Amino acid sequence: MTSMSRARVARRIAAGAAYGGGGVGLVGAAAVGLLLAEVRLARRHVGNHSGGRVPVADGIYGHTYDVPGEPPLRLTMLGDSTAAGQGVHRSGQTPGALLASGLAAVAERPVELRNVAQPGARSDDLDRQVALVLSGGSPVPDICVIMVGANDVTHRMPPTRSVRHLSAAVRRLRTAGAEVVVGTCPDLGTIEPVQQPLRWLARRASRQLAAAQTIGVVEQGGRTVSLGDLLGPEFEANPRELFGPDNYHPSAEGYATAAMAVLPTVCAALGLWPAEEERPDVSRREGFLPVARAAAEAASEAGTEVTAAMPTGPRGPWALLKRRRRRRVPEAEPARPSL
Repeated sequence: MTSMSRARVARRIAAGAAYGGGGVGLVGAAAVGLLLAEVRLARRHVGNHSGGRVPVADGIYGHTYDVPGEPPLRLTMLGDSTAAGQGVHRSGQTPGALLASGLAAVAERPVELRNVAQPGARSDDLDRQVALVLSGGSPVPDICVIMVGANDVTHRMPPTRSVRHLSAAVRRLRTAGAEVVVGTCPDLGTIEPVQQPLRWLARRASRQLAAAQTIGVVEQGGRTVSLGDLLGPEFEANPRELFGPDNYHPSAEGYATAAMAVLPTVCAALGLWPAEEERPDVSRREGFLPVARAAAEAASEAGTEVTAAMPTGPRGPWALLKRRRRRRVPEAEPARPSL
């Protein structure tokens, strides 16, 4: 699918989500049925190896930066098993811990991590997760990172409904005062147990949803980073290193790769990135585009950031597309318990 046609589909899905329209099919019904059968087989394979345990990574990272009387930055993870960190054995290998440690190093402030992500969650679980984040008298997070979408595809959730739930979650968090970064739907075509030609169908469905998610998130004031086939080239070269023992969830190295892509956007959202790096770099093919076109391009290239730029233009809202330089994120040190 070309970038322009993906932009059209994404725009249609996002419009349906915003105005309560019905489902817009990602792929044909017969193809979806085949894809689901393949994914069910993959899940059976996963179930024999994964064990389902998710390390608890909540706590304070970067406590060497403690300053008396200065509160830590607050980072909250929401979403599915990828946000939770399923597939690794140590808390310091989870994406939340990696992002908290990286953010602490850049900000030179401690970072308090809270993770409410739920393995197996779809976008319709975000309402419950956001309620957890904003209830109980806890301070509003400085930044929230959401990773969601894969289970929406495999459970045949209509993409308009998927985007509607995600957009509502971003809107609630932004209204409460939190910055929001969304890692969009990963490329299910990189999952080893899914065979061709269904890998192509999985890739197409994933990228269409990722582009539509981007439009919905940006219109609510959030930023997105495309996870896409971020692990694709590495997976083909060394699948055992980039994917965990279940061949479905990322390994520690895989999560570190994802965290490297997301961390610069998290820092930029909090105003911690150098100002000169916020301007588009033409040599890196960065620039201002209509939001649907930016979303389609981001879905085609993993690690690409999209953020709102101008409220309107001849073809609707415009966005800034960035391809930020990644920085290595070492495995996190153990967290100190939150106060």
